Amino acid sequence: MNILYLCHRFPFPPKRGGKIRPFNMIRHLSASGHQVTVCSLARSPEEAEEGRGIAPYCAGFEMGHVKELVQVARMIVRLPVVTPSSMGYFYSPELAEHVQRLLGSRKWDLIFVHCSSVAQYVEHVTDVPKILDFGDMDSQKWFEYANYKPFPLSLGYRFEGAKMLAAEKRLARQFDLCTATTRAEWETLNDYQTGADTDWFPNGVDADFFCPVDESYDADTISFIGRMDYYPNHECMARFCEQTWPLLKSRRPAMKLLIVGADPSPAMRKLGDLPGVTVTGSVPDVRPFIRGSALMVAPLNIARGTQNKILEAMAMGVPVVTSTIAAGGVDAESVTHFLVADTPQAYADAIMQIVDSPAVRDRLAVAGRQRMLSHHAWPRSMVRLEGIIDRGIANFSRKKGTVT
Repeated sequence: MNILYLCHRFPFPPKRGGKIRPFNMIRHLSASGHQVTVCSLARSPEEAEEGRGIAPYCAGFEMGHVKELVQVARMIVRLPVVTPSSMGYFYSPELAEHVQRLLGSRKWDLIFVHCSSVAQYVEHVTDVPKILDFGDMDSQKWFEYANYKPFPLSLGYRFEGAKMLAAEKRLARQFDLCTATTRAEWETLNDYQTGADTDWFPNGVDADFFCPVDESYDADTISFIGRMDYYPNHECMARFCEQTWPLLKSRRPAMKLLIVGADPSPAMRKLGDLPGVTVTGSVPDVRPFIRGSALMVAPLNIARGTQNKILEAMAMGVPVVTSTIAAGGVDAESVTHFLVADTPQAYADAIMQIVDSPAVRDRLAVAGRQRMLSHHAWPRSMVRLEGIIDRGIANFSRKKGTVT
């Protein structure tokens, strides 16, 4: 098949959540013999240069080159109108031109879109089967942000959430099948009652790359991994350091916390002034930091979909202590595969349970890795994707009254 694939972040190199899922889809579809043409945005010359590395994994690609200040301006002008600001942020006239040229230049068997914010480029197309992978339901994320932002920002986030919710419902009706990353996100999508055919398929983890090593770990070190310019990461670590870290230091004075991730804000860097806390900034490879830790924490208060950091740590045989909301994106069971907490005291108790007991750590390490191999392997997820694509094309054919 000739497949036109659109995504909101250029999917190479697959180093962050918004790139990992689309890259693995593109790689799988190409390896299965399909001709995949990728269309996405590059936000800097560096990202564009790195992105060209996707060439071996697809038949071709087109980039819309954008500048951050211009995209922010496009977002701002949409604040008072019904179009979500998110769609302004991910709009590029150059990319729109590329997409229109491609649509007119050849016959396409499928249009696949990852992320609702770029569905705008093809929502008008009616003569090609279309599948929209929402991934996460972004409207719900904006509603959650509103609970953590002061007035009047909270009002702005609620307005954006309402606009995005209306757009998600509209888009769901315009595609032949819509998907989400987790069962919980899928249930949210179904709650919209749009009449659209829906399904879900999970994120996977590269269990060969994120694998255990035969090296010792520091029983006094715990870690957090994630981009530190991302508000949910910023918010949860500020709260963790304020409320939970003192409890841990009082019980185990030698304990150390590594906060590992690119682009920490000044407020995040200031957390490094706390006793035992290190804020690393960008690192070439996060794996040594995770593997050298007794456990990884993921105390997120705002979380939609799957937190890839949790999958990666568990695949490396490193136990995870996470929040209930973040745990909901992982196909694993609390206590058996990881530990779940939601209050400072509960976090402290769960963490101490692991650092104080090598046997508990070993049990969680083995069980977590096995769960990733059995439930979050990309090949298994891609089998679900293949069935979803077949259904989407069949839905299109039924609507058109044709036989595939």
